[in-house]
Amino acid sequence: MIIKVLGPGCPNCQDLVRRVNRALAELKLDATVTKVTDYAEIAEYIMMTPGVVIDGKVYHEGKPLPTVEQIKGWLRAIGK
Repeated sequence: MIIKVLGPGCPNCQDLVRRVNRALAELKLDATVTKVTDYAEIAEYIMMTPGVVIDGKVYHEGKPLPTVEQIKGWLRAIGK
């Protein structure tokens, strides 16, 4: 599983990376988490940051940030 957290590196983006990693840890899942700060690459997926893309599909864009429980729900739905 490849998870991209999209954003310029602001505090919200950093918090979102922590939430994604926490959700993965709580579910005992292994994934590659990448922080994407390049605006051209971000624009390929979303218009408002921060965002979350899992295996090429956009799961979140903008604010408010998703909770750890919401992220865990996405990961469970993917079934990996």
